[in-house]
Amino acid sequence: MPKANIITGLDIGTGNIKILVASKEPGQELQAISQIKENSSGVRRGVVVGVEEAASVLENIFSKIKEETGFKVESVFVNIDGSHLFSLPSRGTIAVSRADQKISEEDINRVLQAAQTISLPLNKEIFNAFPQEFIIDGEHGIKEALGLQGVRLEAEVLVLGGFAPYLKNLSQAVLNSELQVSDIVPSPIAAARAVLTPRQKELGVAVVDIGAGTTGLAVFEEGDLIHLAILPMGSTNITNDIAMGLKLDIDVAERVKVEFGSCLAKGEKKPGSRPKEKIKLTEDEEPLVFSRKALNGIIEDRTCEIFEEVQKELKKISKEKLLPAGIVLTGGGAKLPQIVELAKREFKLPCRVGKPRGISDLEEDPCFATACGLALGGADSIEENPPVLGGLGKGMGSKIKRIFRFFLP
Repeated sequence: MPKANIITGLDIGTGNIKILVASKEPGQELQAISQIKENSSGVRRGVVVGVEEAASVLENIFSKIKEETGFKVESVFVNIDGSHLFSLPSRGTIAVSRADQKISEEDINRVLQAAQTISLPLNKEIFNAFPQEFIIDGEHGIKEALGLQGVRLEAEVLVLGGFAPYLKNLSQAVLNSELQVSDIVPSPIAAARAVLTPRQKELGVAVVDIGAGTTGLAVFEEGDLIHLAILPMGSTNITNDIAMGLKLDIDVAERVKVEFGSCLAKGEKKPGSRPKEKIKLTEDEEPLVFSRKALNGIIEDRTCEIFEEVQKELKKISKEKLLPAGIVLTGGGAKLPQIVELAKREFKLPCRVGKPRGISDLEEDPCFATACGLALGGADSIEENPPVLGGLGKGMGSKIKRIFRFFLP
């Protein structure tokens, strides 16, 4: 009987580290073995700033996994986050090398490599590229160029890059915890793998991944990734505003947000209700007195600010109100009550909360979307003709080579 493959998705976030260990047998769905969420350390706004702190947390978590499951994780598919990440459209051009003018695998690799040869500021590195179309002798819209004939081959790609020291910090934190890096994928692209369908990607859709310190955006159209952005704001900003506005301890503010908050301030007041409420979080603590309307007003205002920044990114690529499959919200911030209603109002598009799918025995929690997508992408990579994380079409997606040489020491 074929041996099951063990695949681990590691989501290093600002507030929490999420890990999903899953097994994959040929022809079977991924099955969750271990699902862990622990407080993060050494991470600020999605970026690993304390390598040893982060590595220590990872070592402790994976030791716990070994004790619970008896399995020692050796390699991980890990996310990368932070507003230092960027995406740029680029084009590569080559002359077809064969005498019979048939486009070969070598030609495709050369044109994709040419598309990644662009001038960047000091300390910026390209780490991935997503092909969008090939152009043969001026003919656009070609998704699969292998075997076709032509003299001039061009490739339109979306290149992804980031600040090299931050990229190396992430890699070093994983390596210092005695793990190997199988692949590194931006958080919203990994989350998209877990919550989007091929049809949504074909029609046009955006994933908005609301984490603690960042909000990631990945936009897809015609099956391709067309834009990526990481915004330096997340659900922790909402908590901080609650703490200041209602004069609460930060941990209490987080509990109040989760247990009593809503993204819509209007319509909360009921007939006969008092302007302020007295609420006891536990029997041992003093009761809190606050206005539910004021709490929800803070949450609504800050969430609208996040959505406004997402809207600006959509305007940059002329996709504001022009995504037929709408907005899919995921990440821990997507669990705020009535966030879908607020998103519909602000984006004027269909909106829903995206919960991870494709793995059995997995809790359908949107905060695990990135870890789930990393594991699913890892399973893709061990199948024949694997699709690239992010949902590129077969053929064109499988041609691209990821560039992670500089992640290693």
